[in-house]
Amino acid sequence: METYNSEVEAADALAGAYSSLKDEIGKKIIGQDETIEQLLMSVFCQGHSLLIGVPGLAKTMLIQTLAQVLDLSFSRIQFTPDLMPSDILGAETLDKERNFRFIKGPIFANIILADEINRTPPKTQAALLESMQEYGVTIAGKKYPLQKPFFVLATQNPIEQEGTYPLPEAQLDRFMFNIQLDYPEFAEEIEIVKTTTADTGPELKQVLNAEEIISFQHLVRKTPVTDNVVEYAVDLVQKMRPGTGKATKMANEYLEWGAGPRGSQTLILGAKCHALLHGKYSPDIEDVQAIAIPTLRHRLIRNFKAEAEHHSLEEIISEHL
Repeated sequence: METYNSEVEAADALAGAYSSLKDEIGKKIIGQDETIEQLLMSVFCQGHSLLIGVPGLAKTMLIQTLAQVLDLSFSRIQFTPDLMPSDILGAETLDKERNFRFIKGPIFANIILADEINRTPPKTQAALLESMQEYGVTIAGKKYPLQKPFFVLATQNPIEQEGTYPLPEAQLDRFMFNIQLDYPEFAEEIEIVKTTTADTGPELKQVLNAEEIISFQHLVRKTPVTDNVVEYAVDLVQKMRPGTGKATKMANEYLEWGAGPRGSQTLILGAKCHALLHGKYSPDIEDVQAIAIPTLRHRLIRNFKAEAEHHSLEEIISEHL
């Protein structure tokens, strides 16, 4: 692993690695620049991300491509209604000497693709909670640590809701970002069709290994932030907590629940990373604003009036920036 003489030099190296990662992923994923940026930010912040988009927008391919350009172990778990917690975590079995032996499940990898996470019942969804928060798995009273870095990158289809189980708020809150994928532009879709219907595909090279990623994660947390930026982030979250002292008229009118302290923490952590990736050594208010929507939209709950009047969470958040 390369060593740096100063944190400024390390920050420059992170920005360079980010550029290289974007270039490599861009060989296979056309467009989706904002999505790729948010996904890489969650990696450098040691966070998890939930990708939501209609079928065919390359959600799964994007995560698989990310795994290819990072020198990390990768597991894909296809979530289905009959999936059991032991299918994710592993289970104890009897060996030939009739001793219990723990067989690790697919959760024991660096990158976990939880494909169509809302297609499995809450009991199985909950199997991810400890892993996502504490980076470990408890089986029969014994805790098994997960290898770091560790990311859960989940996908969800917003169209087909029949036979699905909405994620509980406790689990949604553990995702750093809620990333919404949009349809590609006309020129992008033409390029997608050309590249995906050809006989050859691009060759991807690995850009970062586990040790380098962990080093950059520490760098993000050590990045200084001024008090006024922290105050802005906390104030933003508190203004969208209906029924509280700082709540705005709009929040009281259209929100059922606001974000907890994890929302404020994520805003600052994400702003630090956003600043570093764009060549700055400390975040400002614009960095907080840049990540506010993917950070907060899964932590807020609209009320019936907001739904009836077609006020989206993105609109509500934007009005408070």
